[in-house]
Amino acid sequence: MLIVMKKQATEEEIRAVCDHIESLGFRPHPLPGAQRTAIGVTGNQGMVDQGTLEEFSGVAEVIRVSKPYKLVSRDVKEEDTVVHFPGTNASIGGRNLAIMAGPCSIETREQAFAVAEQVAAAGAQFFRGGAYKPRTSPYAFQGLGEEALRIMADIRDAFGLRIVSEALDSESLELVERYADMIQVGARNMQNYSLLREVGQTRKPVLLKRGMSATLEELLMAAEYIMAEGNYQVVLCERGIRTFVDHTRNTLDLAVVTAVHRLSHLPIIVDPSHGTGKRNKVVPLARAAAAVGADGLIVEVHHQPDKALSDGAQSIYPQQFADMVGEVRQIARILHRDVLDGIQVEAQASAPVRGSR
Repeated sequence: MLIVMKKQATEEEIRAVCDHIESLGFRPHPLPGAQRTAIGVTGNQGMVDQGTLEEFSGVAEVIRVSKPYKLVSRDVKEEDTVVHFPGTNASIGGRNLAIMAGPCSIETREQAFAVAEQVAAAGAQFFRGGAYKPRTSPYAFQGLGEEALRIMADIRDAFGLRIVSEALDSESLELVERYADMIQVGARNMQNYSLLREVGQTRKPVLLKRGMSATLEELLMAAEYIMAEGNYQVVLCERGIRTFVDHTRNTLDLAVVTAVHRLSHLPIIVDPSHGTGKRNKVVPLARAAAAVGADGLIVEVHHQPDKALSDGAQSIYPQQFADMVGEVRQIARILHRDVLDGIQVEAQASAPVRGSR
């Protein structure tokens, strides 16, 4: 159910409606928009008395939402969600096209800083790096854990880049929340519902990657799990799905970008690195993602990809990344969007932002 408040509704009127919803044993989710506030209702297994709600002061209308996902839907929020990172000009959604870049795994301090310096100079606003790596083989490099997160926190201090890193479970989530600016839920965990609920209880933005065989509805329902816990700062990510082809690691489904924009207010970015698995395909697919209207790109960059401990074959060189950003910026202008020249940070915002649950 969706309760649409009047444009002139006061905070007290919105709070009164939320209090009534809670008194019924349900959960209200107030989502402010440019013109109005909409209140999504979750937790109700049956019908809610629509007439009573319509009588509350400040209520414009009560709408029944038929889709299985509620809070993710444009029925609840017409305006595009823009995820902001306080103290910086970085954001995901809206006019600006966000650029995330970095190595698949943080291997050493020297490696991470070498890549971070070059992607920051090329125009990235976010540094992505793996501290915990879910690998197919138990003998493959699994990541440096908290040491990697400390390195990335130092990179934030040095270059101002916002940090994006993946959490695999409760233990790693606590550390990623402590050090990073954005928590990534990887493709293998998209339907790890207990982890999604825990991530939803944090107050850090979340990057939710599409599962390797997940449908669009399954991706949106995974986002619903997070938002139902009260975290509305969710960004979706298309990273390729498994098909029968062998000329590419995965099949990058760029059509899902336009589908998400039609069905949901959440931003969606594209990962052409995992989506193709081959270096020579990353830049062309990044251009295509920008052209189809993606809200950002997340790209793997390594200064010595042939020596990388993970995903070297799909990691592009820093100069390739710089050239890509320039090309994507030109494509974005055609669509009346911008790619920022780089991250700008207020002086007091250089320290890690601690999350709270």
